[in-house]
Amino acid sequence: MAPPTETSSPETPASLSGVPLVCPIDKLALGAAAGALVCAGGHRYPSVGEVAVLLRPDVAASHPYFDESLLTARAGDARAAGEGAGRSDEIDPFVQQEIVKTNGILYRKALGTLTRYPIPAIPLPEGSGARLLDIGCNWGRWSIAASRRGYRAIGVDPGLGAIEAAYRVSRALQAPADFVVSDGRNLPFPDGSFDVVFSYSVLQHFSKEDARDCIREAARVTRPGGVVLIQLANLFGIRQLYNQARDLLHREQGLFRVRRWTPGEMLSTFRELVGPARLTADGFFSLNAQATDVDLMDGLARTVVRSSEALKRVAGRFPPMARLADSVFIQSTRAA
Repeated sequence: MAPPTETSSPETPASLSGVPLVCPIDKLALGAAAGALVCAGGHRYPSVGEVAVLLRPDVAASHPYFDESLLTARAGDARAAGEGAGRSDEIDPFVQQEIVKTNGILYRKALGTLTRYPIPAIPLPEGSGARLLDIGCNWGRWSIAASRRGYRAIGVDPGLGAIEAAYRVSRALQAPADFVVSDGRNLPFPDGSFDVVFSYSVLQHFSKEDARDCIREAARVTRPGGVVLIQLANLFGIRQLYNQARDLLHREQGLFRVRRWTPGEMLSTFRELVGPARLTADGFFSLNAQATDVDLMDGLARTVVRSSEALKRVAGRFPPMARLADSVFIQSTRAA
């Protein structure tokens, strides 16, 4: 659902999928006025086509997408989210070029050659209409997976091009979902708006201070008793020990580099900021490859993923083994 029709008063509330939109600075309700969304505190956020750009200009960027999105919005670009979608049987060009960035190096064979969208199987029970927020959704693969699972999904990402692509892809696949340009550290939703907050292959790239801010925000917008499910990179993972040593040797300083957490650090953080938490294995030897996508990979990558799946089954029977997984899920229940 797009932002509401423009009115002369910012008091007409804006929402997505029935969830009100609020100012990411002061959390006051947003309403449409003069081609933008405005709060009673006077903060103004532009819309590009049908996409609201709710980024705070006063905080440091956590991804290069921030500046790109703000520059496009300030230029008043009037693109619609559906523009450039092509035929419904074509793979969106944005996804073709971003597939390795969003899905990982095991997808190198698929770069520019996708014949289908790699929509994963989201590790959640049937949604039955529950509200789900996908933080860092990019072109929308997990939001679409959630929609197919019965959730009312909203995806947020700082990339305007990514959000436009997410709208195009979700419509092409007839998987209803809504999207907004936003920062996970400053979510534009009221307290307790969602039953589930999900994030995959995103917070592992944040500084730990930024990640904690995002986890705190995830907890804020989750209803009491709701679930926060977030993937992170485990420092003690078989592959991550090597990667950590390599990054230290090369003094890796990239803004979006992988930051690895110890299991104890993850659990203590989520228990403090969200509520009771547990850790489960997501994958071994890589950080975001999906078993549903082996047909898109070369032979070595397929072997890696199949080996990972075998070890995940072992970890399912012997939970302490999850502490050796490279990619882990932290599931936390929102305390009252």
